[in-house]
Amino acid sequence: MALNKKNILNLFYIFLSTHLFLWILIPSLTNNNLPLDTIEALAWGSNLDWGFNKHPPMSAFFVEVFFKIFGAQDWAYYFLSQICIIISFIAVFKLAEDFFENNIFSLFSVLLLEGIYFYNFTTPEFNVNVCLMPFWALTVLYLWRGIKNDKITDWLLFGLFAGFGFLSKYLFIYLGLAVDIFLIYILYKKKINFKCIISLIPFLIVLLPHLIWLTENDYVTITYGLHRTGTEDPSLLNHIKHPLIFLIKQIGILIPFILMFLFLTNNLRSNLEFRDDKLVFLISITAFPILLVFLTSIFMGVKIRTMWMSPFYLFFGVLVIYIFQSQIDLNKLRGFTITFIILFILSPFAYALVSIVKKDKRTDYQGKLIAEKVQKVWDKKYNTEIKLVYGDEWIAGNLSYHLKSRPKWNGGVKCCVISDGTNNVEYMEMVK
Repeated sequence: MALNKKNILNLFYIFLSTHLFLWILIPSLTNNNLPLDTIEALAWGSNLDWGFNKHPPMSAFFVEVFFKIFGAQDWAYYFLSQICIIISFIAVFKLAEDFFENNIFSLFSVLLLEGIYFYNFTTPEFNVNVCLMPFWALTVLYLWRGIKNDKITDWLLFGLFAGFGFLSKYLFIYLGLAVDIFLIYILYKKKINFKCIISLIPFLIVLLPHLIWLTENDYVTITYGLHRTGTEDPSLLNHIKHPLIFLIKQIGILIPFILMFLFLTNNLRSNLEFRDDKLVFLISITAFPILLVFLTSIFMGVKIRTMWMSPFYLFFGVLVIYIFQSQIDLNKLRGFTITFIILFILSPFAYALVSIVKKDKRTDYQGKLIAEKVQKVWDKKYNTEIKLVYGDEWIAGNLSYHLKSRPKWNGGVKCCVISDGTNNVEYMEMVK
């Protein structure tokens, strides 16, 4: 088959469809229960607010919308995760089309991402990292379009998606800082005018309710984030140990990606031209955020959790292909294709194997069965609906998700308590 533009697009759509199908089917068949972070988001979503004790509200908003549409159907939340991944892949492909004359390079830029487990193995668990990915990708895409076309609509969309990104997870700030650095560079070169400032309007409108909530709740999400990094354990050794561990993990994550890429190249020589705005842009939105995270770990001595890096590598394929495009040998596609297919099949197979063989995972929790038992106990005593559940996000969150009345999760206590909003209250010992 000749690899003309139409055929490349067809291959891209086949890839997207297959990825979508596999990563909805496999977890739906092999998991008994939704993963922890998804249940947590559903617990928050049952009682929506402009923020929660751990994260901003966007992930909770999405799962609640899906609950209103699909109810307690586990496959729907795997579907939600894959929608986020597919939108991210499309945004990467669309950006790459502006960077390469040959559309096959745009396809490679996306296919290479299957070598990074953030975009396959970990994606069934809808969480703030997965929720952030499409907004990270769309922010970058419309930043580039704003710079390229200088249209008000592109700048407004850039600001809008940046706002949604921040409402997904505060880690978005690393992309925001990298973007600011690049915009200063472009403004200095007089490549754009101050029309880009209009992007602040949708950004601030989207963000304002959450900022108000944050001030009214003692900045609880920021406190939680700092706690997760280990800042409560100051030690000089941490300024060396944590950055070193971070680097080793990033190299390990990229090994399959690098292996796939090496099958495309004759050598790794490249004539870099740092006056090339496209190259500077790709370095800014790909390398700078990772560098800033690394510097944070060095100067603050904080631990960087691996999954936090999920959106950071979305445009890594575009950057690597752009740097070495002159060395890519299209006659070597056989090795690349075989490696890609192996990784593409191996990842869902490994997920299914782990899910079936390992029996002590959160996804083995019998949430639906426990909810049915709880409902029977309640119905024997009362003729009212369960409207409230109190407890941690996992146990009480599962009840909120599985009970037919979809009670609101209210947190607050370590044990699990259910109520109809009146004096009818039950402590459910069986859910432990």
